Amino acid sequence: MAESASNAPLTALARRLISPAPVRFLALLALCGAYIQGGLTKALDFNGALAEMAHFGLSPQAPFAVAVIALELGASALILSGRLRWLGALGLAGFTVLAALLANRFWAMAPPESTMVANAFFEHLGLAGAFVLVAWYDLNHGASNGKNLHGRDL
Repeated sequence: MAESASNAPLTALARRLISPAPVRFLALLALCGAYIQGGLTKALDFNGALAEMAHFGLSPQAPFAVAVIALELGASALILSGRLRWLGALGLAGFTVLAALLANRFWAMAPPESTMVANAFFEHLGLAGAFVLVAWYDLNHGASNGKNLHGRDL
């Protein structure tokens, strides 16, 4: 769909504001922020990570905790570095959907608690969707496939 001439100045301004590399990096950092914080918290308080795994019924707790820490920090590093960004993004998308299904079982709760948990569930689906969009963009336009759209990477 072609853009109308009346929207062209606004679009040009938006491009100038969000196109600089630091803005894109900060957006990716914000997207990964919860995973970096979660991974670091679990790594620095491994007993707490074990308790979290037990709370969600994951056993044996230690291998699950190590895997979650590695995924949260490793996938975030891939996304922020731009190397195999699509892989890190798909990893966190899948993890987010699985975690939402495990931790936000609103369908098994009574109101009013179910309403708040349903909100968290759908927020996590939205976050997973954002990671899928990052992967899609990287695979189609990013540095991971040797292309570099207009001299820029996502």
